[in-house]
Amino acid sequence: MLSKNQIKLINKLKLKKHRAEMNVFVAEGIKTIKELLKSNLKLQHLYTTELFNIETDLETLISEADLKRISFLTTPNKALAIFEIPKSKPIDLSKLCVALDDVRDPGNLGTIIRLCDWFGVQDLICSVGTVDCYNPKVVQATMGSITRVNINYIDLERFVTEVNVPVYGAFMEGENVYNHTALNDSGILIMGNEANGVSKPIEALITQKITIPRFGSLQATESLNVATATSILLSEFKRRTIER
Repeated sequence: MLSKNQIKLINKLKLKKHRAEMNVFVAEGIKTIKELLKSNLKLQHLYTTELFNIETDLETLISEADLKRISFLTTPNKALAIFEIPKSKPIDLSKLCVALDDVRDPGNLGTIIRLCDWFGVQDLICSVGTVDCYNPKVVQATMGSITRVNINYIDLERFVTEVNVPVYGAFMEGENVYNHTALNDSGILIMGNEANGVSKPIEALITQKITIPRFGSLQATESLNVATATSILLSEFKRRTIER
C-alpha cells in the first residue's frame, strides 16, 4: 500500500516546476514503460499491478486502487514509472533539425517527437514557451520515442541568429514545398504555434519560407494541424535525400 507521502510526491510531478526540482518525470502504461526501460534512462521507481520481473528492487506491486490515486490517466494502464530526466546533448547542425516555436499542445509535441524518431531527425529544438516534453501527456503520446530524440529547450531567436545553416519555416504563404529546389540534408525546419504560426521575431530570421499546397477544389481548409504539417514536410525532406 502506498503512503500518503508517496502519493503526494507522485501527484506533484504533474507540474513542470516539481519535475524540474526533482529532476524526474512520470511514464504510464506497460508498452511505454517497457520502451523506456530498454533505453539508457535511469529508473527511479516502478509501481505496477502486474510485476515486470525486472532485476531491480525498484519495483513495487500495488493495487488498482492505489494506481488510480497516482495515475494521471482517466483509465490507468497497470503501471506507472518514475524516471530521471536525462541531460540533453549538443545539437548537431550537420543534419536536419526540427525547431518548435511555442507549440503548446502536449499531443502535438508528443506526435512530433515520434515523427522525428520515425524520419531519423536526431535533434528537436524547442523554444522556452513550448510545452514541456516531460509533461505526462507528452510522454504518453511519444510511445517511447522520447528516448531516441535529443530535445533541447533554448532561446530560439538567439539560437537561430547565431547559426549559419539554412532556416526553413512553415507558412501558409511560401514556396510550394514540392517545387522547392533547395531542400538540404542539413538546416533547421521551424514549425509555429498552433494558433499564431511562427512568431514575427523568428519569421524575420527565416531564410526560406515553404508551404504545403492545398489541392481541395474549394480551397476552404484554413490550415493543417502542426503535427500533420510536420509529417508532410519531413517526408518531403527525406524523399529528396533518397533521390540524390
